[in-house]
Amino acid sequence: MNKTFNLLFFIKKNKIKSDGTAPIYLRITIDGVPKEISSKRSIHPIKWDNKLQKVSGTSFEVKSLNAYLKTLEQQVYEAHHEILKDKESATASTIKAKLQGTDKPIRYLVPIFQDHNNKIKQLVGKEYAPGTLERYTTSLKHTKEFMKWKYNINDIDITKIDHAFVTDYEFWLRSVRNCNNNTAVKYIKNFSKIIKICIANDWLDKNPFANYKAKVKEVERVYLTEAEIQSIIEKDFKNERLSLVRDIFLFSCFTGLAYVDVKNLTTSHISFGIDGEKWIFTHRQKTESASKIPILPVTQMIIDKYADNPKCINEDKVFPILSNQKMNAYLKEIAGICKINKELTFHIARHTFATTVTLTNGVPIESVSKMLGHKNLRTTQHYAKVLDRKVSDDMKILKNKFNMNGKAAAQVS
Repeated sequence: MNKTFNLLFFIKKNKIKSDGTAPIYLRITIDGVPKEISSKRSIHPIKWDNKLQKVSGTSFEVKSLNAYLKTLEQQVYEAHHEILKDKESATASTIKAKLQGTDKPIRYLVPIFQDHNNKIKQLVGKEYAPGTLERYTTSLKHTKEFMKWKYNINDIDITKIDHAFVTDYEFWLRSVRNCNNNTAVKYIKNFSKIIKICIANDWLDKNPFANYKAKVKEVERVYLTEAEIQSIIEKDFKNERLSLVRDIFLFSCFTGLAYVDVKNLTTSHISFGIDGEKWIFTHRQKTESASKIPILPVTQMIIDKYADNPKCINEDKVFPILSNQKMNAYLKEIAGICKINKELTFHIARHTFATTVTLTNGVPIESVSKMLGHKNLRTTQHYAKVLDRKVSDDMKILKNKFNMNGKAAAQVS
């Protein structure tokens, strides 16, 4: 504990200005060690009362100045109290630093953002997918470009980030970068994670996202119809490369696995389920949630086709899969050959499993959700909204019911 704590207002007569006034200072002394702080006010020495440590007089100006000095004194006591409350050493220097705002180091956005990305980089393959690192790397790049565009700076003190910064950043993404709504919202969401880190570390007192609201718009998911799936199945591809891509794409259509999960699939992921039949037991890399999928006959045929592939045997993989970029490039070629007027990508296979393969055929949405590895049923419900055929089939049952009731009523009458 500190033994002494004294405050003293005085004027510096050795610093008299050209107008005859002298600056008023406050001396903080703790345990005999003093520090002086300028009050940023001046007064004629003749008007200063050394004993009372205030300006003599009753005019409005004198009362205002004395009130100001009293407020400064109170701020010193509050700073002293806060330092003790934080269990720090209260010295004249630490109190002066707190009053002048120099007690905390200035923290800049870019190093914090980069540190976050570096940690993700070290955990790629363990807790994060490569795509996650790529998204945050791009987010940091966009953030730097925005600061240069808006403020002509390369970095910013995080305490200067406010609501206007966030909304201007969003505007820049939509206008200059020409991002669509969902892309802009995702970049802002990535940026908000960095702000949350700052808040969690007590580097920020206010959340610049407090009054910010942005909503991801639901987009219609593209999927293949039964006829389109059949056309891909029946097509005889003479090209081995296209045949491989077709097979792996169909495998995803009948399992709902995303590209990275198919790529990581090993024979150890295939085992017997509760019904005695073969199932796929895996975890989605994106969410780490479990996916348990019964193997359909067509799925087993595709697995068996590549069981003796040398690359699969050497790497203990189910498929000798190509890169996602090459897969998507070849899928566009397949779409053209099969006369499918859709921009075919590997992820459409997952949508196809959710819609055409499962929900359309009466598989309960809860079961579909578990097989897809969704953490929330609402995610799966997005697929159910686009199933016009399912709605039509369900309504036929209702129509038949009404028709039967109508016939019965006619007989009674």
